[in-house]
Amino acid sequence: MITPPKINTPNLIGVEHPAMARSVREFLSYCRIECGFAPATLSAYAADLRDLWQWMVQKGFTQWDMLNHDRIADHLKSLSDNGLSTRSIARHVASIRVYTRFLFTHEHVLTDAGELLSQPAIGRPLPDYLNREKMETLLTAPQKGDALYQRDIAILELLYAGGLRATEMADLEIDSIQSELQVARVMGKGSKERIVPLGNPAMKATQVYLDELRPHLVRPDRLSNRLLLSRTGNPITRIVVWQIVTKYAQRVGLTNVHPHTLRHTFATHLLAGGADLRVVQELLGHASIRTTQIYTHVDASKLKSVIHQFPPRP
Repeated sequence: MITPPKINTPNLIGVEHPAMARSVREFLSYCRIECGFAPATLSAYAADLRDLWQWMVQKGFTQWDMLNHDRIADHLKSLSDNGLSTRSIARHVASIRVYTRFLFTHEHVLTDAGELLSQPAIGRPLPDYLNREKMETLLTAPQKGDALYQRDIAILELLYAGGLRATEMADLEIDSIQSELQVARVMGKGSKERIVPLGNPAMKATQVYLDELRPHLVRPDRLSNRLLLSRTGNPITRIVVWQIVTKYAQRVGLTNVHPHTLRHTFATHLLAGGADLRVVQELLGHASIRTTQIYTHVDASKLKSVIHQFPPRP
């Protein structure tokens, strides 16, 4: 049985304000038992309510029915003044709304203080990606002197050519690659399968790895249909894929580059080259077009060329 997370403020919980403590513990138990929330969610609720609780006590509000919309707003402002990010404040808002609704529906208070709360607008950061020159530099980073360099070239080429996630890369099986059709069958999030076309460089690198290196990695006692193997013959993990990308990026002087950077680069280069957004959505395996829209940023040279070609006032 999972024990509800504790709020680590012993001077506030169950000592000076037992009624407030009892409500919080009842709420966390309700979330765990009735709603089946994950431990991480329970911990987040507990931490956010601890912050709210501490603020209330500091202001002299020692009962939950003393909480109202204006006081919640003041609390959220104090979080912002203390440097909390908009995304973290949005999480606090969500936690408070759930809790005040619980207090109201379970008749601990007469009104739902958080009913009119609205989430702050969160701007999604633009994804990091590599321009074509840097991407080419990364693809040439593995050298013949590197152990398993043929495998590593295939990994980099496939990540870029298919926009694969690290887990999808690690989980590829040999028969997932259709050489004649130059496509890969990828199992994405939620066990959703998609077909991803692969270019000549990725197919060539994969075939070289299959013909020249993989047979030497296979162990009779560790037979596996996974495409990518370690030097011990075991299937590699997503962590290994991450480490490989990071290693070669650092070698050529690139920082903060990981498998998802190559996925971002794949999508960005496709759109910059004129690909339809819906096509990119399918290739990435996004359930919603809104997720793919973040890649509609283009570089300055693309914008300038469009303006010169279609000026607003010719």
